[in-house]
Amino acid sequence: MTTHFAQSQLWASVNVYLQGLQESGLDGLPVETVSIKTPPAQGAVTRATGHTMNQPHQAAVESNETLEQIRKSLGDCQRCKLSSSRKQIVFGVGNPQARLVFVGEGPGADEDAKGEPFVGDAGRMLNRIITAMGLRREEVYICNVVKCRPPQNRNPESDEISACSPFLMRQLLSVKPEVIVALGTFASQTVLQTKEPISKLRGKFRDFHGIPLMPTYHPSYLLRTGGNSASFWDVWSDMTQVLQLLGLPVPDKSRKS
Repeated sequence: MTTHFAQSQLWASVNVYLQGLQESGLDGLPVETVSIKTPPAQGAVTRATGHTMNQPHQAAVESNETLEQIRKSLGDCQRCKLSSSRKQIVFGVGNPQARLVFVGEGPGADEDAKGEPFVGDAGRMLNRIITAMGLRREEVYICNVVKCRPPQNRNPESDEISACSPFLMRQLLSVKPEVIVALGTFASQTVLQTKEPISKLRGKFRDFHGIPLMPTYHPSYLLRTGGNSASFWDVWSDMTQVLQLLGLPVPDKSRKS
């Protein structure tokens, strides 16, 4: 039996998808266009992680949408009140077929001005993490829970998340990553629908609609605590697990005294 969150996310995603098709002029939808895939039952071992997922059975929609089609469907979005104060929609950036996706909370002032996620100080810290992993920013995909900047960088509100989360789901379904990294308390709690603090969430893979998800500290938190802090090395431990799951080499990093 699906959770209430899984059901609401699923139907919200389907409804927005069908609305986009209707707006494009499509009058009918062939049955084979959208199929429902049922993941392994509760307690089954997932192929990607080899770990037992104890969360309830969930359903996901298989989609062949491109990111360009999803961005076009989003349009000049007026679906929530954030549209009245934003400068630009911050959709996402990176490899549309990335094996790894980073999900943040929402745009800040720099992102709102440029229209690209993680381009300010926190973005430079994220770039440092990606480089330390032996990857390039262009190889991964980066997006946020909400696509418009909340005023004064406040946390997104429930109605704003409800309006935007179907597009995040469609992005993830389009990219089909092997692993997702949720950056910070808010992104982790939002996508996992939990109130558990990030200090408890991080360090262990969680299941997100059949995709292994690693919660970790937000880059802005690392800026506050320092580049050689315990939290920085906690993040490196999390990213080491991500690299191992992806079957990629783990660069040797020595902690400075």
